[in-house]
Amino acid sequence: MDLTNQRNAFGQALVDLGHKNDKIVVLDADLGGSTMGKMFETEFPKRHFEMGIAEANMVSASAGLALTGKIPFCSSFAVFASGRVFDQIRQSVCIGNVNVKICGSSAGLSDFGDGATHQSVEDIAIMRVLPNMVVLNPADANEAYQATIAAAGYNGPVYLRINRADYPNITDINKPFVIGEPTVMHEGSDIAVFATGYMVNLSLQAAQALKGCVSVKVINVHTIKPLDSKKIAALALGCKGIVTVEEHSVVGGLGSAIAEAMRSSPLPMEFIGINDCFGRSAHDYHELLEYFGLTVEKIVEAIVKMNGV
Repeated sequence: MDLTNQRNAFGQALVDLGHKNDKIVVLDADLGGSTMGKMFETEFPKRHFEMGIAEANMVSASAGLALTGKIPFCSSFAVFASGRVFDQIRQSVCIGNVNVKICGSSAGLSDFGDGATHQSVEDIAIMRVLPNMVVLNPADANEAYQATIAAAGYNGPVYLRINRADYPNITDINKPFVIGEPTVMHEGSDIAVFATGYMVNLSLQAAQALKGCVSVKVINVHTIKPLDSKKIAALALGCKGIVTVEEHSVVGGLGSAIAEAMRSSPLPMEFIGINDCFGRSAHDYHELLEYFGLTVEKIVEAIVKMNGV
């Protein structure tokens, strides 16, 4: 399987799940052509539900389907799947610990052309504050495929964050996705870099750029919640400092989660993310990443700074 786009990987995983389990159903909010729910619709038209531009109703219907024994995956742009329907997710899904899977597609800045209204830089914070909610942010298409499979096998609410852009895979398509298990992608002893999503790729490039100068451990935190404090502390053990890297607001996202996990540690930390502001329109995805300082160069700067503390 050669997948280089997380949306296609998500769609393919749904199709594969559908063939194995007739309890899998998919709901879309007039965006199946973008979320790739249309792939499931083509294969299983009677198990796909087009809900129109009514995300709140989609989540409520998903909760109802789950209570009948179905395993619903409902999808929309991440900004709508997390923000517009917060009340329905809280009341109908999380309070009752109902088995609903929510896919926030075109997450972060990856919907570069539509600007702040369509770019979700707060969704991790919104979803991880909810009791019973699992929050997954895969590093690439391969991991997105496996994360979708893992979400289907998990009994309870899951929020799956999906990027819109094409970019190279850095993980093995055949490696099972273990919810809550951070993965060391590059060994090192000076600085621990905890990264998530596409930022894992950039962090690996930063580690290579500093080879011979700074020994950098890069950890892929594909599960933002649950986050095991003991595992995080063990991964940072012996390092001089920590850098967190995320395509999300520095308020309430990965950096906050790692700081909470490390709150009894004296290690200094540096946060790379979106600094308490909304997104904006651009000609392409990488132009936006550059604008917000989500680059290999900025990660290198942060690592060097931490190494000198």
